[in-house]
Amino acid sequence: MTTVVLVRHGLTHLTGPVLAGWTPGLHLDERGQKQAAAVAERLRPVTFDALVSSPLDRCLDTVAAIAEGRALEVTQDERLGECRYGDWTGKPLKELAKDPLWKVVQQHPSAAVFPGPEGEPLRETQNRAVAAVRDWNEKLGPEATWLACSHGDVIKAIVADALGLHLDQFQRIFIDPCSVTVIRYTETRPFVVRVNDTGGGVADLLPPAKKSRRKRSSDAPVGGGAGA
Repeated sequence: MTTVVLVRHGLTHLTGPVLAGWTPGLHLDERGQKQAAAVAERLRPVTFDALVSSPLDRCLDTVAAIAEGRALEVTQDERLGECRYGDWTGKPLKELAKDPLWKVVQQHPSAAVFPGPEGEPLRETQNRAVAAVRDWNEKLGPEATWLACSHGDVIKAIVADALGLHLDQFQRIFIDPCSVTVIRYTETRPFVVRVNDTGGGVADLLPPAKKSRRKRSSDAPVGGGAGA
């Protein structure tokens, strides 16, 4: 099974009060740099077969910390880029909450289409992001572990797909800055291993010893299993 480690970018000065979207030149602030360094240290034991990132600067800053000391180039994939919020980009969230579209985004996101010529439907954000994950899984193979650095709504959409949830349920998922979310894809189904993990070890992400390696089952453990 292919293991995908999804990391949200660290904080910027706009994260929280403003919908940053595809704002260019937006780098991590001091807090975000510390978060990136911390998640990079947490993931240091994990051997990745690829490091893939949204092309936006805040993600590239984050994945650069993770790439440090590794013999891997970071590959940009625009499909992992932030949702294109169109005319909402750069506006304060308090202001956007008064827009009638806000309720659609909250309650019926599959119907949400962001305004303006650059706006896209949230369903298209999910479609392109899931397609990117599936394409990289196929390219890297069933034994690969790879990292994708992306954005909150994008990761939520990927998780919703992996859980078999309709996009209208994706607002129930929470993804913090520099959190780790892990999904393992088998021949028949994905397994969501971690969501919004901001601390703890990563031993369960390491490959098993060669002598104990066997084809991983696509079956879910009945009764919950004994853990990793």
